[in-house]
Amino acid sequence: MSSDPRVRVILPDSFHAQTHYYPRVPNARLHPLVRYFLGLGNQRVAERYCHLHPEAKPEAVHSALAHSPTYLRWAGADLFHTTTDEGIRRNVVVEVNSSPSGQKSMPLREEEQDQGGYRELMERTFLPLLRRRGLPEGRLAVLWDKNEMEVTGYAAALADLTGEAVLLVYLPPDDADPPFRVSADQVLEVRDGEGAWIPLRAAFRYVTQRPWTRIPPLTRTAVLNPVVACLAGGRNKLLAAKAYDFHNARLAPSGLAIHAPETIWDVSKAQVPLWVARMGGSAVVKDPYSNAGQGVYTITSQQELDAFMATEPRYDRFIVQALVGNARWSSLTRGGRMYHVGTVPDKKGNIYVADLRFMVGADPSGFYPIALYSRRARAPLSTLLAPDADSWSMLGTNLSVQTDNGWVTEPERLLLMDSRDFNQLGLGLDDLTEAYLQTVLAITAIDELAKELITKKGRFRGRFFRSINPDDALVDEVLDCAE
Repeated sequence: MSSDPRVRVILPDSFHAQTHYYPRVPNARLHPLVRYFLGLGNQRVAERYCHLHPEAKPEAVHSALAHSPTYLRWAGADLFHTTTDEGIRRNVVVEVNSSPSGQKSMPLREEEQDQGGYRELMERTFLPLLRRRGLPEGRLAVLWDKNEMEVTGYAAALADLTGEAVLLVYLPPDDADPPFRVSADQVLEVRDGEGAWIPLRAAFRYVTQRPWTRIPPLTRTAVLNPVVACLAGGRNKLLAAKAYDFHNARLAPSGLAIHAPETIWDVSKAQVPLWVARMGGSAVVKDPYSNAGQGVYTITSQQELDAFMATEPRYDRFIVQALVGNARWSSLTRGGRMYHVGTVPDKKGNIYVADLRFMVGADPSGFYPIALYSRRARAPLSTLLAPDADSWSMLGTNLSVQTDNGWVTEPERLLLMDSRDFNQLGLGLDDLTEAYLQTVLAITAIDELAKELITKKGRFRGRFFRSINPDDALVDEVLDCAE
């Protein structure tokens, strides 16, 4: 079809497991506890959670898991397993990702089904979009800008399920002549080898880097997930923090709450030192719109603060978040200190910071878990910090690293949910239950805010967005594409 290497055609019967999983995943055996949890179902998960949390109203817990979001129907939450000085342990939501990785790191639940979560997500969440009324005529596509291992897996699984060829379209940021456009009537189109434009009736989107610069918030083409979900918090940490706050107010009578580090939003660069000082000299400063660990600055010393202040950001606003570190050097907030539980000590006595990525999907019956994995930091967690310590090496868990030649990963820090790695995390069934519910609540919060950004006629509320996200550089990018 196309001589453009950015546009490929993925045919049915082209899924090969060795292409879509990390090398050690196909032979890994899912940990029995994780397998058991994934088989519980929402009814039993809710019953267990209510048993452990008598303050939560059972009807609210069941309703939360049975909810079907409008826009953010597939996402992954990154959580930290934390404790306090009083010994209260919690899974804390660090951020939600509206195009999450995870399939390539997830051991198979059923060994004979080698497409695993790739097929499950396509079948349960993407295919129902194709039954919507009013979709334009056209092809199916997977749009992407990173993580080729997983996007090709999704495209192959979709081709098998539909029996039709799927277009795989590479959309890197700042491409001067992309093989992609949005028509006047808001239909996504892909350019073929002869220069003709092919409309899309539906697209699976794994465009992660400033997707609002290429794709409008909503389109006539059905998109999983639409970009409005990114703007409302799936790729916007600033609005995510506000979404959690709004949703926690709604949840208050039910006894439920999203647990997240204390977050200060709408912070100008000049104000950052004041908020870092307010948190006791330790904090995390984030570019709200970056991903894959980019634009995140852990600050535990004047040296690290000075390094941040020397940067030249693309956008005008930041968030400042409580730093979760060691008990002796975590941020001091209104709610006290939280610090990492960390991994089980290794033979040298080292404890590492590790997060938990919890990926879920939603179908008409509600949420369901798809994939989990964990990542540990490069260096062990120190009890005491040296003045010149590199705190990011102890606290940063993201595996993606951007180089001059693109993105690379560091899979040696990946912890699978298999019989060997899972034990290092020290997590139990009830920890997974809490992590699942926290993920669901955070996704629902973002989806509720996304609904506020769209009028009853399906138009993006640009002025309202500017009022709740007062960052002119971002708003200009969004409105330029939306118009």
